Amino acid sequence: MTSNKRIKCLYGYAANKTGDHAAAIQIFDDCIQRWNDVFSMIGLAQMYETGIGIRQDAAQSTALMRRAAQLDDGSSYPSLARYHYGVALAEGYGVPKDIAEARIWLRKAAAEGVNEAAGYLERLDHASP
Repeated sequence: MTSNKRIKCLYGYAANKTGDHAAAIQIFDDCIQRWNDVFSMIGLAQMYETGIGIRQDAAQSTALMRRAAQLDDGSSYPSLARYHYGVALAEGYGVPKDIAEARIWLRKAAAEGVNEAAGYLERLDHASP
């Protein structure tokens, strides 16, 4: 957990999935502070969303997804965060509901190849008058 190598961020996921939630939180927090690591932001956001190993907090979950969605680290993780942030905006999860803003983020994610974002946009289009 005290490694200075960025590869440790992946261990946060493993720690969380094996039930060592305290270690996962510590790893994710450190990776976010040191490297602004999008993978860790998403991992920690999911923990806040589910409330497993940490107090459930929709606003904190969505804030982390928003932060991750605004970054571009050369991986596919920001696109995934854009999708999740768009869904949060569309559903009012941890933020006021904002369909127009949700569409912006979902379109970005869809354009970057996140199929779920394209599907969600289609459902929004059919639900909206």
